Amino acid sequence: QQGVRLMHSDFVSAAKQLVEEGATFNLILIDLGVSSPQLDQSERGFSFSHNGPLDMRMDRRSGKTAADLVNNASTSELATIIHDYGEEPYSQAKRIAEQIVTNRPFEDTKTLADLIKQNYRGRMGRIHPATRTFQALRIAVNDELEQVKAVLPLIPKLLVSGGRVAIISFHSLEDRLVKRYFKDQAESGFEAELEVITKKPISGATDDVHNPRSRSAKLRVAVKK
Repeated sequence: QQGVRLMHSDFVSAAKQLVEEGATFNLILIDLGVSSPQLDQSERGFSFSHNGPLDMRMDRRSGKTAADLVNNASTSELATIIHDYGEEPYSQAKRIAEQIVTNRPFEDTKTLADLIKQNYRGRMGRIHPATRTFQALRIAVNDELEQVKAVLPLIPKLLVSGGRVAIISFHSLEDRLVKRYFKDQAESGFEAELEVITKKPISGATDDVHNPRSRSAKLRVAVKK
């Protein structure tokens, strides 16, 4: 009986290593979300619910922190990140970016979140005004969307014929990439490596959901031909 193998790595590096080793699987589950322990530990700097250092790295062994980003990027760079990855309207993203540049440096999550809240324009809904900016910074720090783009083409190489891949995404930017890849596979005819099982994603927003953080989740499944 084969034991569990743990790999301290990102999706792409792990997938490439497994491809090189010739490993294949009957089932691959890819969870694109941030883990709850990462969100709940203030020292990781992902959340502003509890104050902590402005870090946001998935892997603290390397890479630039969110503090490095907000304290050194130009106004236009920050505005683009907040707009593209946080899906804030560009006028709002530019306003936030200008305030960040004017008031930096920032070292902790609460100071940055408070600044964004004070300078936010428009109606404030149920979510904190800094939520989208924090999402944008986290995606940029960890290069999350490029990770998704790069790992998707590696999946067929790791599945046996008839093997399945299930991918859970938690926001529209991730899901859009998975949806597009599955759509390309569905339209590739005889060249397709995967057959899409879920014509529409399975939503985490069910009446009996026990984990509020899973409400935005979408599950898409495909099988190796």
